[in-house]
Amino acid sequence: MRKALTLSAIALASSMALGGATTAFAADATPSPTKSASASGHAASAGLHLSASSAKPGDSVTFRMDVPDGSTNLSVSSKALDGVKMTDGRGGTAKVADVADGTYGVSLTGTGPDGGKLQATAQLTVKKGDKPSPSAPSLSLSTDSGHPGDKVVVTIKTTEKNAFVKSDAFTGGQVNLKSDGKGTFTGTATVAKDVKTGYYGVQAYAGGKQFDTVKFSTEAGGGHDVKPKPQPLKPSEHKKPKGSVNTGEAPVGYVPETSNV
Repeated sequence: MRKALTLSAIALASSMALGGATTAFAADATPSPTKSASASGHAASAGLHLSASSAKPGDSVTFRMDVPDGSTNLSVSSKALDGVKMTDGRGGTAKVADVADGTYGVSLTGTGPDGGKLQATAQLTVKKGDKPSPSAPSLSLSTDSGHPGDKVVVTIKTTEKNAFVKSDAFTGGQVNLKSDGKGTFTGTATVAKDVKTGYYGVQAYAGGKQFDTVKFSTEAGGGHDVKPKPQPLKPSEHKKPKGSVNTGEAPVGYVPETSNV
C-alpha cells in the first residue's frame, strides 16, 4: 500500500509539472464524443457550372448547381450578373450586367442536408466588344429656296428622341418634327409671309443640341407672276393740252375750234 501511494504521488507531481495532463496516464479514460467534419462547419462537396465562359452585357446565362439532395439556402451571386433566378431543380438563369470588360467570379453558397456549408465558384469573362458608333444626325430640306407661303418638307435622321429646326425664314421660327419610330423625323415648314429677299440659316437640333446649319434663300413677292398695279404719273410726265385742265391723266381727245362754238 505504501508503494502504491508513493507511485501515485509521483504521478501527481509529474502531471502538475506537465500542466495537469493527468488523462494521459489514466488507463480507464473514456474518449469524449466528437462532431463530424460537416457538422463542425467544413464545406461539403458542391459544384457550379455556367452555360458560357464569356458573354457581353445583356446576354442571358444559365447555370447548374451540383449539390447533395436536401440542400437548402442555395444562392448564386456575382458582380457580373443581374436578376439571378433559381429554376426548379438545381439550375437558374441570370443576365450579364453592364460592367467593364474583365473576368468575374460567380459564387454558390448554401447549406448541406447535414447542416454543413456548401460553397463553389465559377468564372465569367465579360467582353463588350466593338460596338458600331451611332451615325451622326443629318438634315435635309425638300428645297433650298422659297417664296412667302411656300411649303418646305424638313427631314432629320437621328437616334435621339426628339428633333426640330429653327429659322427666321419659317412661320413661327421653329418647326417641331414627328418621329416614325425608326430614327427619322419629318415635318413641314411654311415660308413666312413677311420674309425678305435674302439668305437665312436653318438650324437643326437633335436631342436638344444643335448639330447643323444649312442655308435657305428666299425671294419676297411670291412665287407667281404678278401684274404691276398702275402707278400715277409723276408731275414731270403730265401733259397739258390746250383748253384743258391738268388732271394728271391723259386727255381723252382733241376737239378743234369751230365757228359754231
